[in-house]
Order: sequence, then structure tokens, then C-alpha cells
Amino acid sequence: MNILDKITADKRTEVALRKSLIPISQLEQSVLFERPTVSLTEKLKTSNTGIIAEHKRRSPSKSVINQNLNVNDVAKGYEDAGVCGMSVLTDGKYFGGSLDDLLLARASCNLPLLRKEFIIDEYQLLEAKAYGADVILLIAAILTRDEIKQFSEFAKSLHLDVLLEVHNEEELNKSIMPSLDMLGVNNRNLKTFDVSLDISKSLSTLIPDDFVKVSESGISNIEAIKSLQPFGYKGFLIGENFMKTDNAGDSAKTFIEQLNK
Repeated sequence: MNILDKITADKRTEVALRKSLIPISQLEQSVLFERPTVSLTEKLKTSNTGIIAEHKRRSPSKSVINQNLNVNDVAKGYEDAGVCGMSVLTDGKYFGGSLDDLLLARASCNLPLLRKEFIIDEYQLLEAKAYGADVILLIAAILTRDEIKQFSEFAKSLHLDVLLEVHNEEELNKSIMPSLDMLGVNNRNLKTFDVSLDISKSLSTLIPDDFVKVSESGISNIEAIKSLQPFGYKGFLIGENFMKTDNAGDSAKTFIEQLNK
């Protein structure tokens, strides 16, 4: 069993438990459920930098990245730095995140927020909406075409942007549909954890121009972004690079200033 299969199996158990504890009606009564969402897609289209900065405490590939930074500070820092959006990991077991992190980020900034999660059930989209997310992530590797269609259309009905993540041509081909806003290419092979920007470059020509292209993982310097922009990428998801420092906001700010030079 590779790590992705393991995470997904655990996620099914976790979601079943959450559904039994918190009914959908309770999520729909959340004060944030009626909040107008902010489109990350539209922000990326007009941005020169396209940085989506992540809040991530740990990961299966890197174990602990940073347990000391609090979400409020990170969210405020990212907003001050001028990022386009913020990604918040809400998986507890493997990434040390929670839905409370999303709630705290929402209370601390006005950025478009992406709920970074392993989504396998519509219930998680209602959670995302109830906890203040503007964007949801769908991972092609763990979903069928029918599930991608079902979840993305449901997300659109909740006025959430949809970022679909692929790792290879096969996943891309099964996923392309009008209910997606952004297509993200993950440069990390989730089975081996090797990272290569060539994945983004080789898949770029296969992504129709109707979608905003986002490159994820392994983007740790200005050169990486400059090398991806000619391939049509407008969004760049950066997590570890900022989170491993003592001040994620400051490092994002310096990074963006250098990128704008």
C-alpha cells in the first residue's frame, strides 16, 4: 500500500466518524456558510506572482516542518506579503492540521483560502464551506471521473472554486471537465516522493487554456517559478519553503519582492 492509499483509507474512516458526530444541518447553520466566497482563480489570472502560500506543520515525506508557528500569525503574514491565496492543510493524522486551522486563518485574513484535504465525500465540501474555505482541492489519483464530476459540480453549487490536482497524463485525461477552475500539477510523485518540475512542464501543453494552471511541490526558489511561467503557469503553491523558517510571512514577503524585481 503506498502512502496515498493509506491516507485515503484512513480518511474514509475519519469522515464516517465526523458524519456521525456533526449532522449536515449543523454545518449549514454555521455563520460562515452564507459568507460570499472570494475567487482564487480570478486573483491568479491578474497576478504577476501567483503565489499560493501554505500552512503546513508536517508531512509524510518531511515529518516535522514547523510546529511553532501559529495560524493567525502565518495568515496575517501571508496577507501582508501579498500572496494570492493561502492553502490550509486540514488533515490531522499525516499533516498535523485541522478544520480549526481553517477557521483561525479565516478569522485572521481576507485571502482566498484553499482547504487542502483528501476529499472523498461531499460532506467534506460542506465542512469546507462551513469553516470559511473559498477553494477546495480534488486529487485525481484517489477519485474516479464520476466522483470528480460529482464533487466539482457540488462545489460550484456552494460557490467554491475547484482546484484539481494531477500527477500524470492519464489522470489529466480522465479529469478535464467544465466544473473545474484550476488544474494543478503536483511535481511530487506521491508513490516515491521524488520531485521534478519536468512533470509540470511536460503536462502544460495538455491542459486546455480554459483552466488556470497551477504548479505544486518542489518550488523552492525564484528560478523555479521563472522556468514555469513560459509554460503558462499562473499559480505556484509553496508550503515548506516558507513554513520551515521562523517567520513564514516574512519569508513569503522577501520571496515575492525578489520575484517582482
